Amino acid sequence: MITFNEQNKIFTIHTKNSTYQMKVDKYGFLLHLYYGGRTEGNMDYLLVCLDRGFSGNPYDAGNDRAYSLDVLPQEFPCRGNGDFRSPAIDVRYENGSYGCDLRYEKHFIKKGKYSIEGLPAVYADEALGETLEIVLLDKTCGMEVRLLYGVLPELDIITRSVKVKNSGSEKIYIEKLQSACLDFVSGEYDLITFYGRHAMERNMQRIRVSHTSQQIGSRRGMSSHQYNPLMLLAEKAANEDSGSCYAMSLVYSGSFLGEAECDSVNQTRIQLGLSDEQFSYPLAEGEFIYAPEVIISYSGNGLSSLSGNLHKCIRKHICRGKYRDGLRPLLVNSWEAAYFNFNGETIVKLAEEAAELGVDMLVMDDGWFGKRDDDNSGLGDWYVNEKKLGCTLNELITRVNNKGLKFGIWIEPEMVNEDSDLYREHSDWALSFPNRKPVRARNQLVLDFSRKDVVDYIYDQICSVLNQGNIEYVKWDFNRSISDVFSHGDKHQGKVMYDYILGLYDFLERLNNSYPDILIEGCSGGGGRFDAGMLYYTPQIWCSDNTDAVDRTRIQYGTSFGYPVCASASHVSAAPNHQTSRSTPLHTRGVVAMAGSFGYELDFGKMSCEEKNEVKNQIKAYRRYEKLIHEGDYYRLSNPFEDMVAAWEIVSEDKSRVLTSAVLLEIHGNMPVIYIKFKGLCPDAFYRNEEDGMVYSGAALMEAGIPIVSDMKEYQAWQFYFEKV
Repeated sequence: MITFNEQNKIFTIHTKNSTYQMKVDKYGFLLHLYYGGRTEGNMDYLLVCLDRGFSGNPYDAGNDRAYSLDVLPQEFPCRGNGDFRSPAIDVRYENGSYGCDLRYEKHFIKKGKYSIEGLPAVYADEALGETLEIVLLDKTCGMEVRLLYGVLPELDIITRSVKVKNSGSEKIYIEKLQSACLDFVSGEYDLITFYGRHAMERNMQRIRVSHTSQQIGSRRGMSSHQYNPLMLLAEKAANEDSGSCYAMSLVYSGSFLGEAECDSVNQTRIQLGLSDEQFSYPLAEGEFIYAPEVIISYSGNGLSSLSGNLHKCIRKHICRGKYRDGLRPLLVNSWEAAYFNFNGETIVKLAEEAAELGVDMLVMDDGWFGKRDDDNSGLGDWYVNEKKLGCTLNELITRVNNKGLKFGIWIEPEMVNEDSDLYREHSDWALSFPNRKPVRARNQLVLDFSRKDVVDYIYDQICSVLNQGNIEYVKWDFNRSISDVFSHGDKHQGKVMYDYILGLYDFLERLNNSYPDILIEGCSGGGGRFDAGMLYYTPQIWCSDNTDAVDRTRIQYGTSFGYPVCASASHVSAAPNHQTSRSTPLHTRGVVAMAGSFGYELDFGKMSCEEKNEVKNQIKAYRRYEKLIHEGDYYRLSNPFEDMVAAWEIVSEDKSRVLTSAVLLEIHGNMPVIYIKFKGLCPDAFYRNEEDGMVYSGAALMEAGIPIVSDMKEYQAWQFYFEKV
């Protein structure tokens, strides 16, 4: 619910369990008052004006040295108004000067959630969402800033975006643009972020917000393996089950910047938005730019509840289309089964083996197009290599379909190899500096998706492939960072990185509209572009190229803080694992992969009869639990970076069904008994363990837990299914 008090100029946003409040002060500045647990009344009493010394005072304040934006909490801080903390917006003018002076002009409140032209955003109809739009104006230069607030009250979700428009006659340059800022006048907080690398993404890091500027971000043109565009702010004592905490999740897939700082008077500011590096966005008269959306949430009941808010929002208000609610096909991908060494018969043989085990779909990965027998050539030439396959694509799809399997395909539309027909004809379509040799990664270059002509050409090529047969799944990959940021098109170079992402989203939007029944899975060397922006177009993302079950417990743990289980594609692969050479039991690999959209990444033909029977049992189990896994409430029961066991739990919304999983990460002599405590159950209800028929009270399962006893097998796993009786 959004209200505005005309008398004291206070905006109040109420969700089910939180309150967000801000005020237009006597000078027209928009000050932030409060965000936290639900309250009533006005919170402007929290504002205290003191002369801090060397803090600038706006001219309007006259001789009042106690009034300074340098120490007042703000909704959208800018450079040039006396605030020396990190700004959310920085503007440069043709004469070389910087700064702006934004004052309240007007506002609008309406039913339904706003949308953003060309960018993904949370969606909600009039029954579920509201919008607040506040217009700020710099009257000197004519710049108009529209702050957009979307509210989903039942989910405790508030979204933030910004539209900056040049309504003046002089060209301006946006040098920095953050989507959202939260200022806190008091409190000691920890910043929780998720760092990593290729094949080991989203490791949780929790550090104190200190008297310095702390930053995460990406300069890579993608959200990156190195930092995820998700930031959590937690009170020092907050844990999984108690304490106040906040989330900011960026709905964007390109370079980004997240900042946190504690200022000299112990106030905390946290911001998230576009990276300001290689960014200088020109706006002529009438032109505008949107900052990508940030999803914000508050929980007074710890990190588990906060994650639940984000999960529900992404699952129901970011993901779209047929597979938002529909069950996903259980697939086998050909990559680790054959890599580039396959033909049509190889694919059909894999399909035969998969069909016998109960798999739904076969995905033909990299190597089916152009001159593509390794990763050094062929990208950009999106025509079927019929000589390699030994048949047309349609004939191969028909043969796979006749085995009872759906058919999917791998693509990497944003990339090009120098050894390709496309590059030889259009070398200027690749991002590269003039008169310099390009930087290669995986021996490939990046196509300039900031150019519409390039996007249109590749889109037509991909469609020509998809139209050749009954393709029901596309894996969209992106296997290098962007380094040579220079467009050979008619474009200001400060726009390239942002416009590139607009081009990517335009392509994906058209693909979804043209092929609504195709499931698109995102991928970027695994989890290098695992963000809410991609989930708007691809309802699941390949969680990591690392399929090792032990490492995956940690990767999936970090992922779970911001993203629902259904968004994370997770497969059973071979042992020894191809990335780590570690051997884990097939049962353990299955238990871990079931914490996501389940599938396989191996050659069934190399498995023993015993292993194939185990696969059949895994598939039967997943079929039974699939709806629970995708729609239930997810709980972290341990920290696999610190504990001997990785444990997690999924509970149905009505709390009648429970699936709990655990993996032993360490083994020692004279092992102690480990007790797993459940969460989210009805304490007064009773639950029956499907395996042994024993009945426990919900309170007993949550307060005391159940024992798991190792029989001294390395990386042993357990899976417990309970139903309320």
